[in-house]
Amino acid sequence: MSAAAELRPPSGRGSAVRVVTPSHPPPPPPQARRLKGPDELEIIAFERSRFTSYSACGIPYWVSGDVEHRDDLIARTPEEHRERAIDLRMRTEVTEIDVAGRRVRALDRESGDTYWTGFDKLVIATGARPVRPELPGIDAPGVHGVQTLGDGQALLDSLDAVGSEGPRRAVVVGAGYIGVEMAEAMLKRGFEVTVLNRGEQPMATLDPDMGRLVHDAMDGLGITTVNGASVTKILTGPDGRVSEVATEERTYPADVVVLGIGVEPEAELAREAGLTVGPHGGLLTDLAMRAVGHDNIWAGGDCVEVLDLVAGRTRHIALGTHANKHGQVIGSNVGGGYGTFPGVVGTAVSKVCDLEIARTGLREKDARAVGLRYVTATIESTQRAGYYPGAKPMTVKMIAEHRTGRLLGVQIVGREGAAKRVDVAAVALTAGMTVEQMTALDLGYAPPFSPVWDPVLVAARKTVAAVRGAGS
Repeated sequence: MSAAAELRPPSGRGSAVRVVTPSHPPPPPPQARRLKGPDELEIIAFERSRFTSYSACGIPYWVSGDVEHRDDLIARTPEEHRERAIDLRMRTEVTEIDVAGRRVRALDRESGDTYWTGFDKLVIATGARPVRPELPGIDAPGVHGVQTLGDGQALLDSLDAVGSEGPRRAVVVGAGYIGVEMAEAMLKRGFEVTVLNRGEQPMATLDPDMGRLVHDAMDGLGITTVNGASVTKILTGPDGRVSEVATEERTYPADVVVLGIGVEPEAELAREAGLTVGPHGGLLTDLAMRAVGHDNIWAGGDCVEVLDLVAGRTRHIALGTHANKHGQVIGSNVGGGYGTFPGVVGTAVSKVCDLEIARTGLREKDARAVGLRYVTATIESTQRAGYYPGAKPMTVKMIAEHRTGRLLGVQIVGREGAAKRVDVAAVALTAGMTVEQMTALDLGYAPPFSPVWDPVLVAARKTVAAVRGAGS
């Protein structure tokens, strides 16, 4: 997760590229290598950790035991990259980028040696770093962030160290995607789980009324969720390990603490080099993923901001789906081909045990922030025909623009089969459809999969009525 990859041609060869890799590593080198062989393009990649090309999004499921082996999360090993004629330098961190001199300074974290390496083309993919507030006791043994495979292993070791005697208590700080996923993981590991959430409801990526559904479901699973709870310090016991988490109101006993507060772009290295960052701290790029103002520098993955196609503003969204698309675009352009990344509509799915959570597009406060007037509609349905065995409730909330009826956003909370329905809305958002146009979509139907009117279409119909009833 960190580093810079450089491509520098040895004497008598073609151009060279360097790559700085992230927590959701996009694969620009393999794509570039498919377009140009070693005699045309030398690729040097720096990676500061011990792992390459793995799914950080899968770490909660490895911790929970749903994924049995750590290596199941690894898409490409260092050896596999080297087999593609990529000079991959592990445990090596890029500490400085000299844009004018077209070179990067690298630190070998094993030997302590530093050296400069030049580049013709530079790819920055430094990823994101977990938010870790400066609180007393935050670095105590037993307090864990979960961003890398190493973090996941450290957490598993910590869980094993707690032992099986007496109550085992886990406190999760934060109730976003990582927070709720780690709450599930701790529950599956046999811990009593308390989630401390600073917000009004869990899952701030949803509107509060939909977040309340998540809160109720988590309570039903035996997870204690405390909203409006600001952590003030971490307390330790005589052995120096974490023992309690303090908020402004009270303390909560803890044998292990998991930080699920979110991530920030790891763009400081690039910012210090003079590259342009956006309002959320991520690097800004053009459609070809080139760093703004630089023809020979590209950036992708969790360290960049992306254009929100609905809001018309940039956002920072740390998702492996975007990172891999960035990598394909960057690899094509570095290798002499052509590719662009137009932006996103903000689609994400998650789950806590059997509860599925999905959203795409804008929340109500997002629409207000960009000056859009809107209407909303919320419906309750089932993911199958009501008479079919296994039918479970699901709630769909839809947001549309006032007067025009243009779809602005959709949120879904439900059981099996609920979350992926958001993909229909994501396509409609990308196409700029109105909710009235959505009502005519020819979606698949059979009782095991959907009611005659799919819940998304039922929500669209109700939102059409809201648009018409809103007047001018």
